[in-house]
Amino acid sequence: MKKTDTASRGIALEILQSVLRKKQPFDDVMARHQAFAALEKRDRAFVHALVALVLRRLGQVDGVIKTCLNQKQELKASVHDILRLGVAQLLFLGTPAHAAVDTSVELAAAQNPTRPYKGLINAIMRRLTREGAQMIEKQDAARLNIPDWLWLSWRQAYGTARARNIAEAHLGEALMDISVKEDSAAWAKKLDAQLLPTGSLRLSPTMAVTELEGFAEGAWWVQDAAAALPVLLMGDIKGKSVFDLCAAPGGKAAQLACAGAQVTAVDRSAKRLERMKENFARLHLEAEIICLDALKFKPAEKADFVLLDAPCSATGTMRRHPDVQRIKTIEDVERM
Repeated sequence: MKKTDTASRGIALEILQSVLRKKQPFDDVMARHQAFAALEKRDRAFVHALVALVLRRLGQVDGVIKTCLNQKQELKASVHDILRLGVAQLLFLGTPAHAAVDTSVELAAAQNPTRPYKGLINAIMRRLTREGAQMIEKQDAARLNIPDWLWLSWRQAYGTARARNIAEAHLGEALMDISVKEDSAAWAKKLDAQLLPTGSLRLSPTMAVTELEGFAEGAWWVQDAAAALPVLLMGDIKGKSVFDLCAAPGGKAAQLACAGAQVTAVDRSAKRLERMKENFARLHLEAEIICLDALKFKPAEKADFVLLDAPCSATGTMRRHPDVQRIKTIEDVERM
């Protein structure tokens, strides 16, 4: 086993723990993780795919781990997370069994707190190489992978059958939509993407977003096709003034600026606005960015347009952001 194999899985472990244990957004953790950024492109793609898979299939993964434990046996958090990565590789990612088992044991051996659990991890992983596929077949994947509070909310709103359809749709990785600064047709060819009637491009990413052609140059930004519609409905906004309230992370503001509008972007989250400033610098776009609660925003002059994308639970983006269901709670939704 190459050292880079264990190193990449160690980085995946750190990222997973930041999301599950510290409730930090997946994208934010990756963006600031220096060791992740230093990995080779192939290894970065592997780490991203592995952690996203654990987050998406967490209910099933924990279910098979629980089956392998004694009734009263409890796992240390770090041991549990090592097993989660190993099980996801073995049963869902298609990693060869020897690699999934060996790297899981090596991860445990690399740290003093988890070293005494090497034997347990080895035993569970080897059992799952024999019995794991049959365990997975018996699981109710749609129900297991959705938190109880969210499942109950969906069932109440849409009925059991439709709630199940929604849950099943979230088991697969989402396609990615992007907005292009110019020449959408040419970029559709470059990225092997589908050009939608609204001008957005839709593609199935095979690597991290930052690795795709045109990202570093600022030719496009990630934005769901539906999220791009409000600005399109404004019509010709060149030279018009627009207040974009609750603006971060800035997809609609980028659309506005790209269309020639004079944009004032307001958001109360300094952290999210920092990401927005980084995106605008990458895209070579300009806007007045103000860190302020929109309720306290009192401009000296009126604008031609006001765009408000009010805060929401973000559960509608779960297919693209599988961490949402792991870091959000019913209390977060009720506070909206």
